[in-house]
Amino acid sequence: MKKLTVQIVYFTHATTKDNEQGAASGWSDAELSEKGKKECAELKRLIRNTKFDVVFCSDLRRATDSARLTFGNSARIIEDKRLREVNYGDFTGKPSKMIDSMMLEHISKPFPNGECYMDVEKRVRSFLNDLVENHSDKRIAIVSHRAPQLSLDVILKGNTWEQAVKKDWRSKKQKEWKPGWKYKLEVNE
Repeated sequence: MKKLTVQIVYFTHATTKDNEQGAASGWSDAELSEKGKKECAELKRLIRNTKFDVVFCSDLRRATDSARLTFGNSARIIEDKRLREVNYGDFTGKPSKMIDSMMLEHISKPFPNGECYMDVEKRVRSFLNDLVENHSDKRIAIVSHRAPQLSLDVILKGNTWEQAVKKDWRSKKQKEWKPGWKYKLEVNE
């Protein structure tokens, strides 16, 4: 039996104007701020000696712009809508602190006119299935959002959603941002 492996390095999109205003973007197309553009330049410098076979990103503007500014022509960039943030529905544009306080209640219950975090997990599982099928033995980068990253913590690290939310580096207690989180996807063929 052969083991198929994909090395994943996950990057969150850079700071947006919505982030600076404390608004939850969800599926809206938030624009990178000047700070965000500088973050991309700094990340590009930090990872300049790291090679990726391909870069996948959410199709939302903040992720595609972050991927292009960070990776440029160093790797092929592929947009995939399955890597989108959770759809906050009627809560899009509301204060981020409000969304943060509601995360646990929307693990399996969709936001009004939106989706739940388990919907994101389902999208990410589909993406990972395609990834292992088409990119095994590769090193890939993902540029995306909070909910897809938490989904990877659930799928690949065996956390429950509650654990993933509580351990999230974006919480005030954690503050563990780093230039890329490493994940390993392994499947027996």
